[in-house]
Amino acid sequence: MNDALWLAFSERVCVEDRVRLVVEALDPAMDRAALARLAERNLATLASIAALEERRSESTDDDNPVLQELGRLDAKLNALVDIVNRLLTPADTLPPRQRLRFNALGALLPSALLPPDDRLLVRVHLDGCPSLPLELPARVQRRLEDGLAFVGFESMSEATTTALDRLVFRLHRRKVAEARQSLT
Repeated sequence: MNDALWLAFSERVCVEDRVRLVVEALDPAMDRAALARLAERNLATLASIAALEERRSESTDDDNPVLQELGRLDAKLNALVDIVNRLLTPADTLPPRQRLRFNALGALLPSALLPPDDRLLVRVHLDGCPSLPLELPARVQRRLEDGLAFVGFESMSEATTTALDRLVFRLHRRKVAEARQSLT
């Protein structure tokens, strides 16, 4: 049990949501090269999600025809991305939604999802791009009394950790904004 990792996880910004999630035992045959390829895919997935979520700043000049056309193109591109996502991974083939609290260091997830092995692969299908899951190697660090378990992510490059931190920050900021809007 790594108390330092648990403390660092607890002190960082986290996102808590119900996401499509699968947890399976990490293939024992996965070597450093396979973990490196997994890290590259995760980095590419995080870059894709960031690009899809990127919002251009709103201009006060709504009468500008170029900006209006860009807005229409943006809406069409978003629709096209949604269609491709649905074709690539139909909703009925995605895993069920589970409660998940995570940041770049690890995740709190239901203990019932954990396989017997302590080395795991946590596959998270985010709503921004469900056809490209994050596949995060992890190790069970602590089982909590409330039916949750803390897993620490492993074998992540600094670039992947930074990109995951950015994603968590954006998702957290969006949740805070939505909560504030619902209060007004």
